[in-house]
Amino acid sequence: MHLSKPLLMRLVSFGVVVAAWEYGGAIGLSAAFPSFSETFVALWGMIQDGSLGKAFAKTLEPLLLGLAISVFFGVILGVLMGLKEWAEWSFAPVFIVAQAAPLAALIPILTFAYGIGLTAKVFIVCIMAMPVIVINASGAIRNTPESLVEMGRSFLGTRQQVVWNIILPSASPMIFVGLRLGCASGFIGIILAELLITPTGIGDLISYNQSIADYPNMYAA
Repeated sequence: MHLSKPLLMRLVSFGVVVAAWEYGGAIGLSAAFPSFSETFVALWGMIQDGSLGKAFAKTLEPLLLGLAISVFFGVILGVLMGLKEWAEWSFAPVFIVAQAAPLAALIPILTFAYGIGLTAKVFIVCIMAMPVIVINASGAIRNTPESLVEMGRSFLGTRQQVVWNIILPSASPMIFVGLRLGCASGFIGIILAELLITPTGIGDLISYNQSIADYPNMYAA
């Protein structure tokens, strides 16, 4: 059985990271830096006793709700910005600034405005995920090859037909890349929210294990 070169490179990279992690923990680089083997044992223990699953289930509720809102409105707004210049002029600066700004610094303000409940956490997921989704969708639409659009027009395709049958299929790979990156940003957002707003879910596991200096469990969470 022959492994493809990309898969082999990923496995080698993973092995190098694991080896460096294990070595750093073994030589006592820091009291708060456990080895990979200790972290893996802690992870397996948390899976077996169900604590990780329960925490992850609590984290999923605001995460999935925030991602659903971000994906729905983000893709629609990104496509609109790619098709209409007035929409790009109106909204692009907002999302470019939002993507570059340290949005985690807004968490205390959002907590003051929306409290420590579900609304604040969902809002944080949205502001972390939506800029990436919108900008990628907009760029994907704008970068559709002009030759494809001209081909559709030469076959007397209407504007709606060109958009649905040519522009959107051509832009879909980059749009899905934006969705993947947006989901990753949203997950970072919900963990920050759980750490800084109210300790629940995965954030609660991290905070609790840090407070009792159980660093293998903290890293495993």
